[in-house]
Amino acid sequence: MLRLSRKLLFAIEAVVDIAYHSVSGPVQSGEISERQGIPRRYLEQVLQHLVRSGVLAGQRGPRGGYRLARERRRITVGEIVRTVRQIEAVPDPAEEDNGSAIGMEVVRPLWREMQEKIMQELDAVTVEDLCERARAVGIQTELPARLDFSI
Repeated sequence: MLRLSRKLLFAIEAVVDIAYHSVSGPVQSGEISERQGIPRRYLEQVLQHLVRSGVLAGQRGPRGGYRLARERRRITVGEIVRTVRQIEAVPDPAEEDNGSAIGMEVVRPLWREMQEKIMQELDAVTVEDLCERARAVGIQTELPARLDFSI
């Protein structure tokens, strides 16, 4: 079931923070925690899952931290949502195989269709899009405006 949880918010905020504030090296979790106000114990767990799912890459050591595993225009919000849904492992009532005829044949299929449409919309939003929104509302970054040479 698609629901907005604190972990999901933290994950999206952390990925956008890394994309938006990464100058030349990895971004440390402490920096993300401080800027976004995310409790570190939640943040580390979420970051590790994002590394395992291929959204982020982790670097160990004194200059270690996290960076995007791919270009920010190639990472979608939908991908982040799917990763967090795996972490949370909350059962989806729409997938249960018992209930009334109206529930099974009308309500649950409608709910699944709506969830699929929402995921399609989230798959269309990239981390690059969210960084542009941050820039548009005036959130400060040390990064110069990025140039994109793709055709």
